[in-house]
Formats: sequence, C-alpha cells, structure tokens
Amino acid sequence: MERPVRIGAVAYDPRVVPIWEGMRDYFREAGPPIDYVLFSNYDSQVQALLDRHIDIAWNTNLAWVKVYRRTDGTCRALAMRDVDANFTTVFVTRTDSGVGALADVRGKRLALGSADSAQAAILPVHFLHQSGVEPDRDCTLLRFDLDVGKHGDTGTSELEVLKALRDNRADVGAIGDATWAKQLAEGRIDPSQVRAFWTSPGYCHCNFTVLGDFPEDIGRNWTDSLMGMRYDDPRWRELMDLEGLKRWLPTDAEVMKGYDVLFEAARQQGLYGRWM
Repeated sequence: MERPVRIGAVAYDPRVVPIWEGMRDYFREAGPPIDYVLFSNYDSQVQALLDRHIDIAWNTNLAWVKVYRRTDGTCRALAMRDVDANFTTVFVTRTDSGVGALADVRGKRLALGSADSAQAAILPVHFLHQSGVEPDRDCTLLRFDLDVGKHGDTGTSELEVLKALRDNRADVGAIGDATWAKQLAEGRIDPSQVRAFWTSPGYCHCNFTVLGDFPEDIGRNWTDSLMGMRYDDPRWRELMDLEGLKRWLPTDAEVMKGYDVLFEAARQQGLYGRWM
C-alpha cells in the first residue's frame, strides 16, 4: 500500500482531533504512516469501511457487530485498548429505593441511556432479561436518547441517568462503569443519595476493525507498531491519557468472546432486523 493507511474515527468529543493528530505523529515515526477521517456517526463510518473509503475503523462494540453481520463474519479486529477488554455496566439506585438486586428493579422507574449505547441501554436490558425482569413490561422506563449515532460515546445520556436519580425522577439507572468511576472520582456522586448495587460481567467495547481482504502483512505491521506505544514514554503519555488507556492489546479468539453477549442481546431485542 503506497498511500497512508486511512483510519476512520467518530468525532464524539473535541479531544478526538488531538488524539488522531497524535496517532498520526506516532505512526509517522513507528510506521506504517496513517491518515485519519472523522465521521459524525458510526453508521457513516461503518458504511465507509464497507465501501473501502477507509482501511481501518475505530469501532464501538455495536459498530463491530454491524460490520460482522454485514460481512458474514469475515471482518477482523486488529487491536483494542486495555479498558476495552473488560468493560462493565453498573446498575445504580437511589439509597431509599429498597433495591438490592436486579430482580428488585421490577415495578421501579428505570432510567436508560441512548438506545444505541451498549453499556447504558442494550446490555442493561439484556441483563435484566436474564434476571427475569422485562423492562418494557415490568418497569416505568425513562430513556435518554441523546447523541444517537455515537453509540453512547459522548456519555451525555449517562449523566442524564444520574441526574434523573438525583432529581427523584427514577429509582434505578444503568451506566458504564467508566462513567460511574469518573463521577465518583470527581466527587459528583452523593453516596447518601445514590449507590451502585450490581456490576455486570466484563464484555468487550471498542476495537480497530478491518475487512477480511485487508492485507495481512500491513495489518500485522500496523498492529505490531501500535503495541509498541508505551505509557512510560513521555512523548505518547498525553495521547494515551486522552484515549483513556495504559496499553494496547492484540485480539485473539479468547478476547473476542467478550463480544458474544452483545451479539446475543442484539438478536434477542430484534436489533438485527432494525439496525443491521
């Protein structure tokens, strides 16, 4: 490939530009050289990958499921962040709700994030189904469908879930563990008012996706270079902090099992017919 490898990313936050400027600087040194293309939403990015307008897509887990479905499973994942290999959803509740387990959510006011957020909507519904609760039937649902198309990356809907709990408009909410941890660390959670009561098993979040015919030697070279980015190198630490990781991980069959739960949730909720 004589031209730079083209990588797609969704512009969900102003920090996306400095992240990818930094990535371009890194690969200018480590090779192979890259360029990046920013998209306003994941459907556009997925289509650009399928149309081969980009070579690699920095995909959410839902975008990975969409590409996998539309390529009959021939796509490949090259790498992910350390935080993507064991992502979790946290169920939180008002301290006066009497909720201590997922089964207790029955009959409560339940706040969920954007409809296309795996961590704050799709998987929470799945985990409740597994506990015998049908949210559409058994709960009063409050949905925050904000920034749909960005798969929950902005975190805006999750902050609205927490606000609904604080304002006593909801009894229970579901958000990503990363959002919960950040809000706790910043002192934005009043533990006398809101507490976590259930954390999901780990699942996979983002990955770098290529189509099945992407040259294996280039993919291997690109992945090997990415693995060489070190958090203890001051040149790249700020970039890695912006992207929220300490190290990059290669993908293998065992790691990729972390997407199985989302495939199952999407199938059970009829998302294959609607979105994929």
